[in-house]
Amino acid sequence: MELPKDATILLSYINTQLRDFYPSLEEFCKAKGVERSYIIEQLEKIDYVYDEGLNKFV
Repeated sequence: MELPKDATILLSYINTQLRDFYPSLEEFCKAKGVERSYIIEQLEKIDYVYDEGLNKFV
């Protein structure tokens, strides 16, 4: 699975996937075969962190 390279587009893509299809970031990563740490690092660069309670990056 190729994720968007642009962090803002990645944010939108991930949050949409979490909202519509996955109950957690962990489930998304397993299904897509991507490292959780990679997503977290990319989105931290634009000041977003994962909120488990909301199941989205805020």
